[in-house]
Amino acid sequence: MGSQRVPRIRAAPVVQGVAEALPLRADSVDAALAVLTVHHWSDPGRGIAEMKRVARHRLVVLTWDHSVFREFWLLREYLPAASESDRMLAVPLAELTEALGEATVTPIPVPHDCVDGFGGAFWRRPEAYLDPTVRAGMSLLALTPESALAEGLSRLRADLDSGAWAARHADLLARPTLDLGYRLLTAEL
Repeated sequence: MGSQRVPRIRAAPVVQGVAEALPLRADSVDAALAVLTVHHWSDPGRGIAEMKRVARHRLVVLTWDHSVFREFWLLREYLPAASESDRMLAVPLAELTEALGEATVTPIPVPHDCVDGFGGAFWRRPEAYLDPTVRAGMSLLALTPESALAEGLSRLRADLDSGAWAARHADLLARPTLDLGYRLLTAEL
């Protein structure tokens, strides 16, 4: 990702490391931010401890609540195997809030025109989930065997072609946002 940055005069340096051993001095940054990443950490508690060590004022973690996300139409109706992958990936909110200490938990509804490629980004544009390039950028789909997704994706394609998906989810087509379980955890230090 560092190589994708646009070169700028006086740009901040790129520092690479792992969450459990951040290559920064104690109290060296105002805030530490983790965006949809804690499920990739080998030890989320240690990663949060490192965030606390390096930040002076605030910790912010964007994550998701599997108990909400598992009800997402994509997982519930088409890709139950991906729901199981998601269950194994998701770090429970209780575990994260305990590690953070006193944390505010704020629901983050996903806008219908979200341009990021995370799991729930295309909730109102289901055809995107048929694109293997889109799926490759989503942990829960990239880590689920393609063979376990094939039948559900085939049904999704058929339902989109026939109009069955639009008829079943007509209520979604008018919504500007949807709560799929994404949560912003904020802790003041």
